[in-house]
Amino acid sequence: MKNKVTPKILPGFLELLPEDQIQFNQMYQTIKSVYERFGFLPQDTPIIEYSDVLLAKAGGETEKQIYRFQKGDNDLSLRFDLTVPLARYVAQHCNELVFPFKRYQMNKVFRGERPQKGRFREFYQCDIDVIGVDSLDLVFDAEMPAVIYNVFKELNFGSFTIRMNNRKVLNGFFSELGFADSIGDILRTIDKLEKIGEEKVTEELAEFGVQEDAAKRILAFIGAGGSNDELLAALEAQDIANETYKEGVAELRQVISYLRRFGVEESAFAIDLTIARGLDYYTGTVYETMLNDYPSMGSVCSGGRYDNLTEYYTDQKLPGIGISIGLTRLYYQLKENGLLGNAPKSLTRCLVIPMGEDAMDAALEAAAALRGAGINTDVYYQNKGMKQKMKYANRLAIPYVAIIGEDEKAVGSAMVKNMESGEQSLVKIEEMAAYIG
Repeated sequence: MKNKVTPKILPGFLELLPEDQIQFNQMYQTIKSVYERFGFLPQDTPIIEYSDVLLAKAGGETEKQIYRFQKGDNDLSLRFDLTVPLARYVAQHCNELVFPFKRYQMNKVFRGERPQKGRFREFYQCDIDVIGVDSLDLVFDAEMPAVIYNVFKELNFGSFTIRMNNRKVLNGFFSELGFADSIGDILRTIDKLEKIGEEKVTEELAEFGVQEDAAKRILAFIGAGGSNDELLAALEAQDIANETYKEGVAELRQVISYLRRFGVEESAFAIDLTIARGLDYYTGTVYETMLNDYPSMGSVCSGGRYDNLTEYYTDQKLPGIGISIGLTRLYYQLKENGLLGNAPKSLTRCLVIPMGEDAMDAALEAAAALRGAGINTDVYYQNKGMKQKMKYANRLAIPYVAIIGEDEKAVGSAMVKNMESGEQSLVKIEEMAAYIG
């Protein structure tokens, strides 16, 4: 007798039952269809990359989370996001692509971080990016949130806010205060404001030479409230001579103007000066998206503009802008909060049931006709009693059952039963698709 192995998976990896997988796939398809509607092209990159390519710019915590291994003479790693492979891809295929290059990629990525509730080691990211040559028009900074607006409207999980800022505004402001050499540290610190609070942020800022008075001014600046127009006016009224700051404010105003022309409702986006995006490669507009009724979820979609992402692979200037939805985490959190409703148990719309072997040919022909009309159809092949067959249809919540016995076969028909209402009718095989609808 063979020893049995306990079936199990690694912590931090997600497996779903069929009905949950259907819901997940529906979310995936909704996101994909909106991306394509805006002209983004599909892309897929290898899960495994050469480590020196993938880790060209990595370091610190990111490098610690990489799944890295040796295969023969090759030092290999699993991709930890979809942005770095994009940078490699664009640099490698620069002469073959049409620019601006608009791409979407919706694949799994891998991070060896400590698994915890709602965070995973293997998860789907749904990215869109636009890459230009030498320059990239500011209208793309508005198109990004316009796409996300349409995605979340169609996903229909309640009200949401796309929070926006510009790194040039923050960089210029910090430089004006005399902290030009500590901008990266300050950005990473204020990016944690919602998680750790003002007191802890002030303590961390002190470690970088930001004294209490300056910290108060920083917190007051990023904490400013008001409508989008009020905030823009307040930013423009600041007595700040720094040119980077002025450029950032002007860009923010232009992006807001474009965003309105995209037809995005004013209630769905807001300037938020606390949005810093701690990653070093962001250079302009940055975004985070929140579900308003569930702030504890944190950002469910984020991104921004980067001007130098491909610098480790090519001397060609290829600026870009991108945004990403962490689909696995979003799905898990929505499920935990009961926002997904009842999951469909099956994708089948009609179950054809042959009554005996003599009716199998007719059942298969009826199923083929329904599938040809675009109706998801299954056939119950097992020779079991009618009670078990109907129980199978009920457990999968299949809305229609088409029963074909000798009498139905003789007249080229099926007894079609609506499983919800209980009504049943004798329907010609060629008319079944129109009957089921």
